[in-house]
Amino acid sequence: MTTAPAARRNSVGTAHTRVEGRDKVTGTARYAAEIPFDELAHGWLVLSTVARGRIRSVEDAPVLAMPGVAAVLHHGNAPRVDTDYVGLLGVPPDPTAAVFQHDRVPHLGWPVALVVADTSEQAREAAEALVVHYEQEPHDVDFAAEHPDAYPVDNHGPAVIENGDLEAELAASDVVLDAEYTTPEEHHNPMEPHAATALWDGGRLEIVDSNQGTMWVASELAKLFSLDPASLRVRSEHVGGGFGSKGVRAHQVAAVMAATVLQRPVRVVMTRRQMFSLAGYRSPTRQRLRLGADADGRLRALEHSSLSLTSTVHEFMESAALPARTMYGADAHHTANRLVRLDVPTPTWMRAPGEAPGSFALESAFDELAEKCGLDPIELRVRNEPERGPVSGLPFSGRNLPACFREGARRFGWEGRDPRPGVRRDGRLLLGTGTAAAFFPAGSAPSTAAVTAEADGTFTVRVNATDIGTGARTALTLVAADALETAPERVRVHIGDSDFGPAFIAGGSMGTRSWAWAVKAAAEELRERLALGATVPPEGLTVRSDTTEAVGALAPKERHSFGAQFAEVAVDPATGEVRVRRMLGIFAAGRIVNPLTARGQFIGGMTWGISMALHEEAVRDHGTGGHYGADLAGYHVAAHADVPPIEVDWIDDPDPDDPVGIKGIGEIGIVGAAAAIANAVWHATGVRHRHLPIRPDRVLTAGRHA
Repeated sequence: MTTAPAARRNSVGTAHTRVEGRDKVTGTARYAAEIPFDELAHGWLVLSTVARGRIRSVEDAPVLAMPGVAAVLHHGNAPRVDTDYVGLLGVPPDPTAAVFQHDRVPHLGWPVALVVADTSEQAREAAEALVVHYEQEPHDVDFAAEHPDAYPVDNHGPAVIENGDLEAELAASDVVLDAEYTTPEEHHNPMEPHAATALWDGGRLEIVDSNQGTMWVASELAKLFSLDPASLRVRSEHVGGGFGSKGVRAHQVAAVMAATVLQRPVRVVMTRRQMFSLAGYRSPTRQRLRLGADADGRLRALEHSSLSLTSTVHEFMESAALPARTMYGADAHHTANRLVRLDVPTPTWMRAPGEAPGSFALESAFDELAEKCGLDPIELRVRNEPERGPVSGLPFSGRNLPACFREGARRFGWEGRDPRPGVRRDGRLLLGTGTAAAFFPAGSAPSTAAVTAEADGTFTVRVNATDIGTGARTALTLVAADALETAPERVRVHIGDSDFGPAFIAGGSMGTRSWAWAVKAAAEELRERLALGATVPPEGLTVRSDTTEAVGALAPKERHSFGAQFAEVAVDPATGEVRVRRMLGIFAAGRIVNPLTARGQFIGGMTWGISMALHEEAVRDHGTGGHYGADLAGYHVAAHADVPPIEVDWIDDPDPDDPVGIKGIGEIGIVGAAAAIANAVWHATGVRHRHLPIRPDRVLTAGRHA
């Protein structure tokens, strides 16, 4: 009797440890600042000590005489670059990256020079000895609610959208909420600092870098230095975190300049303090919500307006009013994003840009509206579920938000919750629970990939993806294995090399979705060729894919991941201390490729939500224009003791328009988390906190202003 072979189990959807995990924990994996080069020189950036003005002179002669110093680059001698272009992401380059081109200083911490020496220690000593004279001018870093120079900016859609008669609907509403919410300046400091090494090899420029997309960096550097793209290669095999900050920055450009001048490899690494002015950050926001509803909680009016800041040299918008355009419908629906230019560094993308601060305001306001209507917060949200995009009018590719709330409420024990605030206690501690909705767009971008059948029966995948800690390399291994109908152990995935061809960046929760599409297309075609009898030559048989046409053919729809956040807090009324006791997140985020790394992504985002709600706040000194405590000692984040048991799970939610069913999960975990915590603090104390973070001093003084 013969036994039929067991059916092959799919790799996608099963937990798999990181394929590069052993290399990372043993130190075999090399990061950008760890790779050795012969005759390597080290560059150290010198940053401005004034917040606005001009450079009068750079006293470089004494520094050039110091031991080991090879060069001092500044606006008087640095190579010229071209900034008159539109970059890969459809926006002009941030002039902060085009270093040493003029004598203007637009903010404190502006790059004014690069000192290059034989060792890092020599470069640092010389950089600290460099004397720069300035002509100082008055600066403005005051982010005020009614700044006279605020203006609307189009970003991911029109800056201002006004549908319906807002004032009439507010007047006709039975319940009206009018409140302002603020979020502070926040910084992403990944474990691995920004680092780049540049060298010329046989007429070709090579950059070993820590970034979120080698094609992005290669494209920008080629334009800046007017190079043939084929003459430039960027490699970024291992990246120790990015969160939106690792694009084209001053250190890469400075390294290329120095390598070109000296004709030797030059490495530039940012310090932690430098990252506070050179790596971007999340702009503070001031948001006004006006909601009007019938007695049964149905929205008649929704207005969400947001103000954020940018630098005087580059325009970046933190689009906090965007979530309202997707989450809830109303007869009158007005949203607006406005900017003000100040003498500060340029903000940038930071995990869930727009959605994270916008969800805090929107979901806090909905909790307040539920209280006014006498409705359960979940019931209010379910009653205002839109059938189509509230602004776009497009159908949703899938919207399982109510299912997330139902499952989350069941598992969190929401049923039977006493809605009255301040009634639950544990000794002297006040206890409360809160909830909030989460959403994040699920986009796709064209990418290419190559899959090779090797002569030994294994397979090699080459795709210009970037794994910034998400587990993308492992996810792509599983996708390729299923498409090839083989085991993951027989697949090797190589990423992070601009020579592999165009591919989207690790950003917008679009990376794995976009790369997996290309990998699957190439792998399936290769499998079909092998099934038809194609032979594998000694050098291997390779199939390449390009998803440009397929992605472009997608029908217009609203594509998003959704989720429900739940939190329980304990508040000490004597000290003002807030402790999160437990959190639960239930998500509808497409097909989950690797449950092990996916759970880590969700938990990581929710942990960041704890930091956002209770800890993170960069404060500017109006006198100097800089930060108080621009380091990881003065900038507070959640430590291990601050993070409770966090439970995450997901419901079945594959995207029917994606070949793998992926939507993307990198950013949704932080969305709504801070609002759920803030709503829980209200439930515990009876006092609303509309301004983050919820510090102990604010808890202690809040009741006086309630």
